[in-house]
Amino acid sequence: MASAFKLGLNSLRRKQARTFSVRIATMDADMEFGCEVLDHDVLKEEPIMLHFLAKFYPENAEEELVQDVTQHLFFLQVKKRILEEEIYCPPEASVLLASYAVQAKYGDYDPIIHKPGFLAQEELLPKRVINLYQMTPEMWEERITACYAEHRGRTRDEAQMEYLKIAQDLEMYGVNYFFIRNKKGTSLLLGVDALGLHIYDPENKLTPKISFPWNEIRNISYSDKEFAIKPLDKTADVFKFNSTKLRVNKLILQLCIGNHDLFIRRRRVDSLEVQQMKAQAREEKARKQMERQRLEREKRLREEAERARDELQRRLIQLQDEAHMANEALLRSEETADLLAEKAQIAEEEAKLLAQKAAEAEQEIQRIKVTAIRSEEEKRLLEQKKLEAEMLALKMAEESERRAKEADQLKQDLEEARDSERRAKHKLLEITSKAAYSSANAMPPDISSFNFSTENLSYDFKDTDMKRLSMEIEKEKVEYMEKSKHLQEQLNELKTEIESLKLKERETPLDILHNENTDKGTSKQSNFKKVQRLEKGEGSRVI
Repeated sequence: MASAFKLGLNSLRRKQARTFSVRIATMDADMEFGCEVLDHDVLKEEPIMLHFLAKFYPENAEEELVQDVTQHLFFLQVKKRILEEEIYCPPEASVLLASYAVQAKYGDYDPIIHKPGFLAQEELLPKRVINLYQMTPEMWEERITACYAEHRGRTRDEAQMEYLKIAQDLEMYGVNYFFIRNKKGTSLLLGVDALGLHIYDPENKLTPKISFPWNEIRNISYSDKEFAIKPLDKTADVFKFNSTKLRVNKLILQLCIGNHDLFIRRRRVDSLEVQQMKAQAREEKARKQMERQRLEREKRLREEAERARDELQRRLIQLQDEAHMANEALLRSEETADLLAEKAQIAEEEAKLLAQKAAEAEQEIQRIKVTAIRSEEEKRLLEQKKLEAEMLALKMAEESERRAKEADQLKQDLEEARDSERRAKHKLLEITSKAAYSSANAMPPDISSFNFSTENLSYDFKDTDMKRLSMEIEKEKVEYMEKSKHLQEQLNELKTEIESLKLKERETPLDILHNENTDKGTSKQSNFKKVQRLEKGEGSRVI
């Protein structure tokens, strides 16, 4: 397997054949291949871009890729062929390989640095895999990043080697395919790799129909366009096939010779040169390992120092905060002590006030008790006054009735007096007329000048007796109305005063009836007058 590339270009001249030679250093010997560039199907333009790729794939990349630069170049080649779908890779393996490629490029995963979207411009998956699923780039990145985070601690070389370890197990890894035909003219594919020759169906490059391992092949030869594969078992049939071009036959033969030679050499003891190369590689690897361990140790110590520094700073800030809080607590405690002292003084004063208020409350209780007793007495007195007032009202009503009866009696006497007056007047007229007639001549002189007027007599009687009687009756009515009004006001005032002390549950049926009558505005006098009106109405009806 090629572990280093050395290129020598001859002088390039226009309109002249340009040639190149590639010297591939293998583990045991060197192989040189030379050809003219113009012999290949390349564009006849300048500049010409040449891709130098490994021609022979290793069986075990970890054992055979000795130098780091060879490993890196071979990693780039395999990665490119996988992304361009020259090597089939399943979707799950594609994601895992992509995570190792990211580890090789970016180092350890850091969520602060590697934020979502940092892989947006990276080509990590074959287009076939991307088109196979209905997943957004963000979803793919999320899955790749999840695997990438698990590779923490791997160096670039280790990540690339893990990539190659997975890739070398793929079915199309290291296989060169050529179209051939068998004796019957059936189209087939010939695959040449590090393990042997394989015959494939053109539609299936993954599973070979027939395989010929290198250790079971005795001879490979071709004549013109016909190839012949002779197994070690002489009784087995010789497998023959035809290729399309003679140049293809030469390339197939070169691949077969090179892979077979490397297959044999891998199973022999390494040559001195290869042993030296491996020893140097081991020393370099050990040196790098020690350097990496040293760097990791320094990094770890630096991180520990930074953590210790951060912890000290945090502790310092915490102590400062605690000191500040303690200072504030001290100030608060001093303020609290002052407040407690003030509160104690206030509490003592409040205790005195409470004691004083308790004494006052006790006095108030005694006063309330006395007041309650007085209230009971006052209530009793008010009830008594109410009864007296009601009795007085009844008496005044009776007196009013008596006076009314007296007024009626006086009116009756007045009528009788008027009748008597009319009779007296009539009789006096008769007497005066008779006396005038009988003594007209015998009357003394001074008698004739005396003028007796019945009108004057009647006038004097009316103005003196009747007027005086009417005035007395009116005066008594006014006095009675004033007394009734004053009495009603007094009763209302008494009722208002004692109403708050009334116990409704102790009211008798009579109390309830009295309250209803009072609310309706009825009284004994109004009932009496109503009865009188009814009696007079009936009397008039009888008359």
